Amino acid sequence: MPRTSEPGRSVSSRLLEVLFAFEPDQSKLSLADLARKTGLPHATVRRLAMELTDVGALTRQHDGRFTIGLRLWRLGTLAPLTESLRSKAQPFMEDLYTALHQHVQLAVLDGSEAVIIERLSAPRAQDLLSQVGGRLPLHCSGVGKVVLAHGGSDLVDRVLSGGLKRYTPHTLLDPAVLRSELAECRRTGYATVRGELTVGADSIATRVMDAEGRVVAALSVVVRTGSVHHQAALPSLIAAGLGVSRMLGWRPGIKIRGV
Repeated sequence: MPRTSEPGRSVSSRLLEVLFAFEPDQSKLSLADLARKTGLPHATVRRLAMELTDVGALTRQHDGRFTIGLRLWRLGTLAPLTESLRSKAQPFMEDLYTALHQHVQLAVLDGSEAVIIERLSAPRAQDLLSQVGGRLPLHCSGVGKVVLAHGGSDLVDRVLSGGLKRYTPHTLLDPAVLRSELAECRRTGYATVRGELTVGADSIATRVMDAEGRVVAALSVVVRTGSVHHQAALPSLIAAGLGVSRMLGWRPGIKIRGV
């Protein structure tokens, strides 16, 4: 392991810290921003940022701030799970978007959060805080509840034991009630959220399975409260989730894991 001036931190780990400082809502960062977010000395951050810029992993803007570079973006598109999911889900998401003119999004589990890997949004749809690449809590988002319900008992226990954060007055915080909702989600294949993450925004989400019956993603529609009757949108959403699953190799005879 290369030696650095900071014990226990290799050059590669510090390079990754600089890259991981970028987030969907913080896609342009100055050297001062990077130093603050990584906790690294300003001189170190500057050297690392310039090295990353030289190889195309970062791009420096006219105002001096940095963004993720095209070369790194192209590398990210090679991730097999997300790219396969995105390409196979796209036609079904477009059909849902055309029918409902609302947010349609696809998310996967990453640790103890759900990550949005694709979204289609109508211009006048409900405003949302998250975007593609953004992270959602598992206990109070539609896609989060679906992947949490099928993520195994260890994941459920870990999320519940970590405490449930309140985002709105409607956020579900009772572990017993949440466990009951997750069990119902496993039975029906879908979850409904009403204003739990964002005031005025409801979500309906369904599961997406692979050829081995594993739930690898969740597909959801996010609507303004009262704008779309949930039961009216549900059949189209479930059909789309099954369609994506079939594209991934799942068939009705394959047992869904975690159910």
